[in-house]
Amino acid sequence: MLKRLCDVSLAAAGLVCLAPLLAVVAGLVWWSSPGPVFFRQERVGRGLRPFRIYKFRTMVVDAESRKASLRAVSEQDGPAFKMKSDPRVTKVGRILRETSLDELPQLFNVLKGEM
Repeated sequence: MLKRLCDVSLAAAGLVCLAPLLAVVAGLVWWSSPGPVFFRQERVGRGLRPFRIYKFRTMVVDAESRKASLRAVSEQDGPAFKMKSDPRVTKVGRILRETSLDELPQLFNVLKGEM
């Protein structure tokens, strides 16, 4: 109970303090490429419960459909896909990934008790 209270308090305070930065990042994502500002993906959490994770979008909208054509140059074997200079990543997205700013919307997941 105390951990949850601490998680909610810190996530809420973080969101309030970081609101101007979140707004700027959202504007940059929106300005840099067409499509939604947020990327949503299903993940498996505690107790194998699925939940939807939120991040700022760092790739072009049709990134998933482009993955098949890039599979041959993946730097990782198996089902995982990894490329050092992935052409699907936007210019703004590259900066967001380098600074981990794309992860900030996960504070909403913390508030919801999913992380």
